[in-house]
Amino acid sequence: MAETIRLLDELDVIERGAAVGGAPGAGRAAHPVHVVLIGTYELGRQPFGLASAAAWLTETGAAVTCVDLAVQELGDEPLRSADVVAFYVPMHTATRIAATAVERVQAVNPTAHLCFFGLYAPVNEAFLRKLGAKTILGGEFEEGLVALVTRLAQQRDGYEQDAAREPVISLRRQQFRVPDRQGLPGLSEYAYLTVGGTQRRTVGYTEASRGCKHLCRHCPIVPVYGGMFRVVPREIVLEDIRRQVAAGAQHITFGDPDFFNGIGHAIPLVETLHREFPALTYDVTIKIEHLLQHRQHIATLRDTGCLFVTSAVEAVDDAILEAFDKRHTRDDFIRVVALFREAGLALCPTFVTFTPWTTLEGYRDLLALLAELGLIENLPPIQLAIRLLIPAGSRLLELPDIQGLVQSFDEAALYYPWAHPDPRVDRLHEDVLAAVLAAQSNKASRRDVFAQAWSLAHRALGVAVPPLPEPADGRPQLPIPYLSEPWFC
Repeated sequence: MAETIRLLDELDVIERGAAVGGAPGAGRAAHPVHVVLIGTYELGRQPFGLASAAAWLTETGAAVTCVDLAVQELGDEPLRSADVVAFYVPMHTATRIAATAVERVQAVNPTAHLCFFGLYAPVNEAFLRKLGAKTILGGEFEEGLVALVTRLAQQRDGYEQDAAREPVISLRRQQFRVPDRQGLPGLSEYAYLTVGGTQRRTVGYTEASRGCKHLCRHCPIVPVYGGMFRVVPREIVLEDIRRQVAAGAQHITFGDPDFFNGIGHAIPLVETLHREFPALTYDVTIKIEHLLQHRQHIATLRDTGCLFVTSAVEAVDDAILEAFDKRHTRDDFIRVVALFREAGLALCPTFVTFTPWTTLEGYRDLLALLAELGLIENLPPIQLAIRLLIPAGSRLLELPDIQGLVQSFDEAALYYPWAHPDPRVDRLHEDVLAAVLAAQSNKASRRDVFAQAWSLAHRALGVAVPPLPEPADGRPQLPIPYLSEPWFC
């Protein structure tokens, strides 16, 4: 299974307990149901969605088994007795891996009620129904899982033929529970943090909010949340982190799509966290727009233990940024880089480097700017080779440029294929991707991979390869903290 995950991940990259609060509204199930929750892939993180679902379902009296295929094998034993098998699909890659595991589940237990929950479940509903899914849950999925299990417990006779009654997408405000991680592999089984080039730290993962109040056209969150976001109460988040620290976590990744969507929630949270665990470090993801709007809190992040901020810059061409509806510009990005350098905090930008609007000159310009800004070490090499992914429901399909470019939806791959109008750009992408994947095997440095991409970009243009530009401020680049599993979307 690990090999399957690796291969599907590469394909995806090619395209781009003690609860705080009362009992669930659906009440405790009258007859216990055995639920097998299956995670497949989430960037090397211990899956929050499984832990959260387990906490809610255990309260109903359900018997819950968690399996994370990223680090575990899927055995037959838990499947044989399962009344419900629910796949957590927070990512495109996770959904494709889940699809490959369905046949195994159905062969072992053809009567189990098949459910898919998470961000990518509702947008791929038609495909998942064809696989045999009877329940699809997106958005705030926990109440839907509780309602499903309670209903099945009360109607055990013939429940496997029932049509789903729970809403496919729910954005209701929920009374969150502290995630139950007891049934998951330990944190040491997941991605780790490297600091100073050598030191490794065990990493935990939590979410302080869900959804996003922005409508970026290429973002997979938008078709589900439509500009809404939900805050997880501070005490729930803190208790989740306390338990992970007790389990060995030395660093926490906040998985919020944008940690500053609710600035009044985010800042008090990390200030409280730092007072309680002054040695604990963390990382967050924040839009360029928000980093400028709340620039005074960049120092707050640094002073409360933040080691780096991931920001989905996506492009440095203003026309591409406008097509993506990112609400920032090239100059905005450059200003944020300066603010982070002044604060002494690492900024880790991410990009969709190959789009229908990318030109050979534009790709070379991106590399030149990154080198001049001194960001080569801040960039995971895979960011040099990300190709635009257009999934079902994408707002990109609103654009006439895209409508005239995409081919029919590929159900097996779960995206709309497209070819660049300039075949040289697609060839450059293939060459850069091959260099990145080879570098992963050879453990080449980030600078070496960047230099290869720089050379390939100039050769694609048919011009001589000049030396890499030096940082404009003359500062030497130092190793930055990074996770062993690179972030991409």
